[in-house]
Amino acid sequence: MAAEVSGGALAKTSGISASMLSRIERGLVSPSVETLERLANGLGVPTSRFFGDQARRTDFCHVRAGHGVLVDRIGAVSDYRYELLGHLLSGNLFVEPYLVTLLPGADPYVTFQHPGLKFLYFLSGEVRYRYGGRTAEVRAGDSLLFDATALHGIEAIQTQPVSYLSLVFTLRE
Repeated sequence: MAAEVSGGALAKTSGISASMLSRIERGLVSPSVETLERLANGLGVPTSRFFGDQARRTDFCHVRAGHGVLVDRIGAVSDYRYELLGHLLSGNLFVEPYLVTLLPGADPYVTFQHPGLKFLYFLSGEVRYRYGGRTAEVRAGDSLLFDATALHGIEAIQTQPVSYLSLVFTLRE
């Protein structure tokens, strides 16, 4: 909405005078917190938007096919091959995109549990996926989205090979 609003319209929707808005834009006055909140509401953005350095958030990551970083897994999930497909260092949101491939010796594992939201998109195979007390029969083309704080994981491997994209989203502290 911000790019579509004229100064006069913003002043009106924010409940501040057009002359005050003009003085703020020219750097002649420093707005109060209340005025910033009114402007943010008028623009339909959070107040924190005024304090973020968007120009510095320029992370870009390109990973060529087959060139992700392999993450070593030990124990029960050692035959779950995790290939990290990218990373960003800036911002408040931490995203972990993985290509997960179950190797021939992989066993079901239903006790994954961690902070954040998880999105899975299945590329191949068929599995029964457990989330808390629920299960879903999942195959290529299906997706799952859930809060990862509940116990979750593959309960049964029905058709191999199994591969899926796994994206975990968490807020940085």
